[in-house]
Amino acid sequence: MAQQLGLALPSRVARGRDDFLVAPSNAMAVAMIENWRNWHGAKLVLSGPEGAGKTHLVHVWADAAQAQIIAATNVHTADVPDLAQGSVAVEDVDRIADDTDAQTALFHLHNMVLAEGHSLLLTGTGPVTHWGLTLPDLASRMRGTLEASIEAPDDALLSAVLAKLLADRQLVPRTDVIPYLLNRMDRSFAAARRIVAALDAESLARKRPITRALAGDVLDKDRPDTP
Repeated sequence: MAQQLGLALPSRVARGRDDFLVAPSNAMAVAMIENWRNWHGAKLVLSGPEGAGKTHLVHVWADAAQAQIIAATNVHTADVPDLAQGSVAVEDVDRIADDTDAQTALFHLHNMVLAEGHSLLLTGTGPVTHWGLTLPDLASRMRGTLEASIEAPDDALLSAVLAKLLADRQLVPRTDVIPYLLNRMDRSFAAARRIVAALDAESLARKRPITRALAGDVLDKDRPDTP
């Protein structure tokens, strides 16, 4: 059996539409992204847990809509007129819950993008009602925006996500590793990303292939109560 060498190979994050794994937990969100020309009010909120694939869908949409992508923390009032010349995706809106200036800038961007006849996509972790926005006008507009939610993954999707994350890093685990992980890991996309990154690091450090034993060591370290 071929052994996995201890080489630091580049990670290729595949973000094309054909690379996105569609399952019942995200099918509605995918359909809404593909139907973007018919969004009510020309805007959409895409919500879901960390690592659920929101950024992947943002890139799919940005390619289709020829849109710019910007983090909510990087939106400044002075930049709004230039940004509003086309469609825009604003990521991680929940991260500006304590930033009044950023919320004000996003409020102006929201209004100007739509006034110019373009489309607006906004993302955040969890439902929009939990984003903690404190600017009343912005919070009102977010609550009034059509929301597509990505739900927690089932076994089939989580297995496929693990396989994709490993493939992105050019890692080839033993065949029993993914089923082993599924039975023992936290049921989240974030945990899948964290564990695959740790498997990559441990495999490289030990110059060993990714086996069930190595996966067990990684899971032991990944537990919240581990010192």
